[in-house]
Amino acid sequence: MRILGINALFHDPAAALVIDGMTVAAAEEERFSRRKHGKRPVPFAAWELPEQAAAWCLKRAGMRPQDLDAVAYSFDPSLARPTDAMGLDDPWDHLRLAYAREAPGFLQTAMPGLDADIVRFVPHHMAHAASAAFAATDAGTSSVLVLDGRGERASHLAARRVHGRLEALHAQDLPHSLGLVYEELTEHLGFLRSSDEFKVMALASHGRPRMLAELRKYVHPTGDGGFRATGVPWHQFCAPRGPDEAWTQEHADVAASAQAVLEETMLDLVRWLHGQTHDSLLTLAGGVALNCVANSRIAREGPFSRVWVQPAAGDAGTALGGALLLSAGEGDDPEPMNGADLGRDWSDAELGAWLKTAAVPFDRPADIAATVAEALADNAIVAWFQGRSEYGPRALGHRSLLAHPGHAGNLERLNDVKGREQFRPVAPMVLAERAPEIFDGPMPSPYMLFVHDVAPAWRERIPAVVHVDGTARIQTVDPAREPLVARMLREFEQRTKLPVVVNTSLNTAGRPMVDDPRDALECFGSSPVDLLAIGPYAIRRGDFFRRCDDADDAGTGAAR
Repeated sequence: MRILGINALFHDPAAALVIDGMTVAAAEEERFSRRKHGKRPVPFAAWELPEQAAAWCLKRAGMRPQDLDAVAYSFDPSLARPTDAMGLDDPWDHLRLAYAREAPGFLQTAMPGLDADIVRFVPHHMAHAASAAFAATDAGTSSVLVLDGRGERASHLAARRVHGRLEALHAQDLPHSLGLVYEELTEHLGFLRSSDEFKVMALASHGRPRMLAELRKYVHPTGDGGFRATGVPWHQFCAPRGPDEAWTQEHADVAASAQAVLEETMLDLVRWLHGQTHDSLLTLAGGVALNCVANSRIAREGPFSRVWVQPAAGDAGTALGGALLLSAGEGDDPEPMNGADLGRDWSDAELGAWLKTAAVPFDRPADIAATVAEALADNAIVAWFQGRSEYGPRALGHRSLLAHPGHAGNLERLNDVKGREQFRPVAPMVLAERAPEIFDGPMPSPYMLFVHDVAPAWRERIPAVVHVDGTARIQTVDPAREPLVARMLREFEQRTKLPVVVNTSLNTAGRPMVDDPRDALECFGSSPVDLLAIGPYAIRRGDFFRRCDDADDAGTGAAR
């Protein structure tokens, strides 16, 4: 079966192509349109489709729209209820539902040749669940938990995968939503709702959960697989923060309290689910599953022996989940994800042509990994553009900014480069075989979705990646899966005696992660990055701007 998955209704529009159970391609529309999250999650934008991502997925496989057997749209409007009946304040939601009902026609218009009759509506949370349960490794029979802002009428799903089937066990009806409560706090603290929730998680490490008891009155588990989470009067906990105002200790304490109650509630849901299934593996999806602090507590204190989180846990992942769910339903055996590098790539020749067209000075060193390691050892900041781009919000060694972890000032330096708040941490990448001696937490951690305690002996050696609470959100690197990254790490260790490199996403604040060569050149030219490693080629900042200065001088001379 050739199935294209589409996520479009709320935010993070994306497309994914599954052929005979294998994920062939997956990409988010933001990487093409260069609009962060693709669009805002408002009803007036619900008609927008991931047209460029879908076209690229088909092109990757050499297919046309008429070659598809099915299209999975990750929302089923027949399951929805009026928002006032669900206790939500969203007076224009009926417009969103109208757009959803017309999605087959919209898709047919966007992809000429597509038969609108092959478009199938997939329940939103079942798509989330499938994105984890069918993509995880060694997951024939396993439990799955989905938590996000909202779907058609719920905000949560507990389910079980039994080989090729998904069985729903329990759902929490709206308006109760852990995701919406966290979104409301995000907005109250002056950040962008449905976008910056991870900033609240980072800020929580600077605070104390001293308001936890009071917050439990509004957010708490019910003991039956559900929870209560609505109507939190955030203004009673702290004054709202303006987007350009400095945060206070009170803001950090509220964030810490909200993080704590989220973790408590999730742990109760996990324990209830295990009591129903007694499985050893738990898979997680939904936007709340991007909360790596909560994930780590579930792995550490929960009853499951293994926890796997979908790297595209947010709504983008429902494009993949919807396609996998239909594929499994047609008898295909879903193949697990081997990595998140499911997006675009370019051959060495194509990259060289891009650079020649851009008329930038570059060279092709004998070993780009060794060249980058040498630059990092000299405390350079390196833009790393290699292979296929990542699906999901994490840079995992394909579209990354790299730096030396041994210099504490590199945290501030990278946040300045990216235009980010200084309270936000950066992450370490480390060879999987070396990780246990430095970090304590779930292993392996290839998708940067857990936090780990940094061993005391290492905290002063790699201060740039140690958060204020002594933790780090690590990425473990498997040399068999990522040989180039692994070679760079080994070369860096030979020069510095440090087996860790700083890894953060290759983008600047408010912009999507770099995806194509033009994005990489624009980011390199507009931010103080010392070296761009793009495929086998190296562009050095000094050479780049020397060429620009020479061109300016030549132009001035010609004018005279």
